[in-house]
Amino acid sequence: MDLYSFLREMADSFGLLALTLIFIGVVVFAWRPGSRALHDDIAQIPLRNDDAPIPEEKQ
Repeated sequence: MDLYSFLREMADSFGLLALTLIFIGVVVFAWRPGSRALHDDIAQIPLRNDDAPIPEEKQ
C-alpha cells in the first residue's frame, strides 16, 4: 500500500468519526437544559418591531 492510499483511508475513517462527533455535539448543544429561553428569543426575531425603542432591561 502506498502512502497516498494509507493517508486517504485514515482521512476517511477519522473524518467520519470527527463529523459524527461534531453532529452529536451540535445536537447536545441544542437540546441542553436551560437553552429553551435562548431558542424562544431567537424564534421571536422575525416578529419583533424594529422601529420600537429597545426596552431598558435589554440594553
